[in-house]
Amino acid sequence: MDTARPHERPTAFDRMLTPVHRWIWSDAERRVQKLLRFGETETDGGRDILRAAEVTSDRLLRRLYLEHAIDEFRHGVLFRRRAAALLGTLPSRSNGSFQGDWLAPGGHGLDDLQVDDESDYTMLAFLHLSEKAAASRFTVYRDVMQHDPPTRAIFEEILHDETFHMNYTRTQLARIAPQRHRRHLWRARLSRLWKSYLRLATAIAGVLGSILLIIQYFVLLPLFAWLAKRAERREIPGWSLVSPKASGSLQSQY
Repeated sequence: MDTARPHERPTAFDRMLTPVHRWIWSDAERRVQKLLRFGETETDGGRDILRAAEVTSDRLLRRLYLEHAIDEFRHGVLFRRRAAALLGTLPSRSNGSFQGDWLAPGGHGLDDLQVDDESDYTMLAFLHLSEKAAASRFTVYRDVMQHDPPTRAIFEEILHDETFHMNYTRTQLARIAPQRHRRHLWRARLSRLWKSYLRLATAIAGVLGSILLIIQYFVLLPLFAWLAKRAERREIPGWSLVSPKASGSLQSQY
């Protein structure tokens, strides 16, 4: 395996989150779960790219998409094999540790795209930005894996493929849309930004909802229970006498 470092640098945001990524990947169980998810995502992405190869009418793109899909399937196998190897070293009981998926995502997010409805332009723009984002994150993941050389080597190997995918998608987009390729990239960026905002908002809403439920359960419910107990102490126990005037008529409820 070639161990040369890819030239793609992680984004400032990914570098800022390096301590968080280091903490997330430091736990062996979290590492297994994330590798399994990465394997699933890479395989699903390979299926989508294989579908893109079927629907495109461009012969060169079809060949590149097929190579790309094969790489994605191979990445899925690498991630799953490493997860299986780590799984054998874990204790039998799971501690249900925090996964932090929205802080340390993986894959390319092709589930956001309907391949059959996309043109070659939008597909290439989306793939380019997805591969670039994946290369940025995987570079950080590789750099925080000093404690796990085999997993680090897998990220190193995959990074070479991600760099190739990132470069060919940009080159081919410029080939088929020489005048408008930058516009397609900006549209894809705005779409990814909006979807990232929705994912972040959903995660924040989930956290806030959990906090509100905890407050209701541990603060509001005990308060209402205390008020009910206090009101109960003011009530007279047993039956209460009713005055004759109130019960004089059986023809009316008043």
